[in-house]
Amino acid sequence: MTESPLISAFDEQTGVATLTFNRPTVLNAININMADAFLDAVKALSEQPGLRCIALTGAGRAFMAGGDVASMAGTREQTRDVINGLLVPLNEAILLLRSMDAPIISAVRGAAAGAGLSIALMADIIVAEENARFLIGYNGIGAVPDCGGTWFMANKIGSARAAEMMLLGRTLSAIEAKQFGLVTETSPESTFDGLLADTINRIANGPTQAFGAFRRLIDGANGTPLDIHLEAERQAFLKIAETADFAEGVSAFLAKRPAAFSGQ
Repeated sequence: MTESPLISAFDEQTGVATLTFNRPTVLNAININMADAFLDAVKALSEQPGLRCIALTGAGRAFMAGGDVASMAGTREQTRDVINGLLVPLNEAILLLRSMDAPIISAVRGAAAGAGLSIALMADIIVAEENARFLIGYNGIGAVPDCGGTWFMANKIGSARAAEMMLLGRTLSAIEAKQFGLVTETSPESTFDGLLADTINRIANGPTQAFGAFRRLIDGANGTPLDIHLEAERQAFLKIAETADFAEGVSAFLAKRPAAFSGQ
């Protein structure tokens, strides 16, 4: 029996839900099955009585290595279908999660790249092992960020540093990500579980409805609403997916060679 690409657990005593991205052999790269499972789990949580905190994590060596690029290698119509098959449920899940009162914590081990970085940034708090790495990744395949990556990053660290990460393809260590303002706390591997448990406990025992109000007030102060921005990202991704550079980027990624972009 195939194991679920998304594992959802809820502790009735603490009110803590844990969503684990579960494709460890491919560093939890998102495919359509995972996107659909993520949305299903989030919908279930939206009806869960006593929900106090939501923790996002990845199985194995990484939080999430982004989208499943191999699935985007096809005709334009096939690529559009894959992008929409990923982004429609993911965007709905993100909006639903952000509408809940329960604070969201991303627990990052290993890489948070591409859409994985976007989803990590969707959380209110990020705790990371010191060996974690954060990278935008999209410029390597000639694509644009999705899952709210441009919205969350610009709002968390400002447009200048967001542009630096996106245009230069910077990879940040956990310590650098904390200095940038992306990460809340870091810890060595040996003490990470304790840091995560303490953070979850503090959040889960807080004023959940007030925390929800905090998020909505902060989000409302950022200008463009998230739902409008998510749709703009999806449309931009679909348009860019029709370019020669995107086709070259995907081909180079699969061939494990540097991309030779032409600007077309």
